[in-house]
Parts: sequence; C-alpha cells; structure tokens
Amino acid sequence: MSASLLDQLSRITVVVADTGDINAIRKFKPRDATTNPSLLMSAAQTKEYAPLVDEALGWAKAHPAGGGKETAIGRAIDRLSVEFGLRILGIIDGRVSTEVDARLSLDTDKTIDKARTLIAEYEAAGMSRERILIKIASTWEGIRAAAALEKEGIHCNMTLLFGLHQAIASAEAGATLVSPFVGRILDWYKKRTGKSEYAPQEDPGVQSVARIYNYFKRFGYKTEVMGASFRNVGEIIELAGCDLLTISPNFLEDLSKTEGALARKLDPAKAAEMAIDRIAMDEATFRKMHAADPMATDKLEEGIEGFTKSLVALEKLVEARL
Repeated sequence: MSASLLDQLSRITVVVADTGDINAIRKFKPRDATTNPSLLMSAAQTKEYAPLVDEALGWAKAHPAGGGKETAIGRAIDRLSVEFGLRILGIIDGRVSTEVDARLSLDTDKTIDKARTLIAEYEAAGMSRERILIKIASTWEGIRAAAALEKEGIHCNMTLLFGLHQAIASAEAGATLVSPFVGRILDWYKKRTGKSEYAPQEDPGVQSVARIYNYFKRFGYKTEVMGASFRNVGEIIELAGCDLLTISPNFLEDLSKTEGALARKLDPAKAAEMAIDRIAMDEATFRKMHAADPMATDKLEEGIEGFTKSLVALEKLVEARL
C-alpha cells in the first residue's frame, strides 16, 4: 500500500494543525499547532469546551489584578488562550502558537507587554517558553515588538503576512517564524480580477509563499516559512517542501485519504542558487512597499478587523458567563 499524500508531505515539511479543536489535533498528531481568535471562538462556543471557559473564568476570579469587569474579561481570555495551548501541548511534541490581541497591532509596547503576560502564564503552569510561539500581526509596529521579544527568548510567529516586505522585515528582526496567508491572497485576486479559478502553480498565494521561501533560503535567513490559510489541497501540494504548512482538519483528512506521488516543489538547495536581488529593508522602505501593494494593504487591515471582531465576540461570550 502506497503512502498517503499526508505521510509523504510530513517527510519533507513540518505539518501544523490549524485548529482550536483538540480532538482533531489528537487525531492527526501534527508536530505543531496554531490557533487564532476565530478558532478559539468557534471552539469556545461548543458544549465540549464549556468547562475550559469556566476554568479560565475561575482562574481570573481567583487571581484579581484590580480594575473592573473589562480587566477581568481580558484576563479570562488570556487564560483561555493559555488553557487551550496547554491542552494542545499535552498532545503534540512541538510548539503551539498563541495570538496577541489584534487591537494592539499598531502598538509596539502594548504588544510586548501582552506577549510577556502570556509567556508568564505558560511558565507559571510549568510550560517552557521554547514550546510557545507568540503570534503578532506583521505591521511595522508588530515587527519591532518581535525584535525586542526575540532578544528575551520569546519566540514569535508573524501572522497576517501578505507581502515580501513584511516577510523580509520580520526575518531581519529575528522572528522565529513567518506565516504568509495563501488563501486570503487568492481571495483578493479572485475578487479583483473576476477570475474564478487559478491553477495551483499560478495561484498568487502559492507564488507569494514560494517567493518568500526562496528569498529566505537564498540569503540565509534562519526565520522559518509556514504557509497558512489554504483554500484547496492543490495549494498545499504546490508548496510541498516549505519549512512548515499549517493545515485545517478538513484538508488534513483529504490528504490522509489520498494516495499518489508527491513531488517536492520548494527546495533550499535550489533556492540558494537563484538570481534574486536583495532588498535593503528599513521603515521607510517597508512603508513605501506596503503602500504600493494594495493587496497587502487591504488584507492586513481586513485581517486585523476580522481577528478583532472574533475577539470581541469571545469577550461577549465570556462576559455572559462571568
């Protein structure tokens, strides 16, 4: 019996579960897992995870830090993120990504403070910071926060990343990981062009991740590349060989049930020999490139708004239970 596409992919790429569903993580046993406010909100609404929400609320009540109801809700949500993370880390061997409040995306100092708070709670629960990735939006301010946090040994996963300028700035800041969003890039181009389908090799999101991967390998950056936000299995297959790919349970299921030969598409040795121009990155260059990239501008703003909306919904759920 030949190996499934998932088995073959796992030999050349670290497979990450893109879900807050602990049962799905237990089923597929990825090395790493990543969550975001949308995934946590979906999980927290189910009866199965109601005890987790209650546990987080109980912790917040037992550890008052002054302030009113709003402070208590914020601490409960931080704790809920950590509780989910701890349970996931009890299943997987690798790392879990936990996201900073998207509303802090343009505030370097508050992003740093929130990251330190989350790491402190993980460490108080006996979990090493080496197994935690703090997810931060790839704004210039977020990237500066990551630069400071990495120097403290707090590892960062730069999310809501849509352009090469965001990736280069993140790598030069020493971020552990970047997560370019394949599917959201595709969504933007389909809406802009009216084109309903793209072949996997022509998919703008796939091409963006490949460009970032090749640039990093060509110039020897240690920052890992993790393709994220997939719309179809073809995108995943086209990025085989990427450092990591974070995949939702439905696509993990499809890959696990499909056989056939899987070709490696991204290769560090090949990338190292490519003729690629190096870009000198500073704040002025970053902002100029961002302003010149309407897709990255639109999707970063939309992503921050979307994660904020999910977080607000989660706050309402927690408030109702408080």
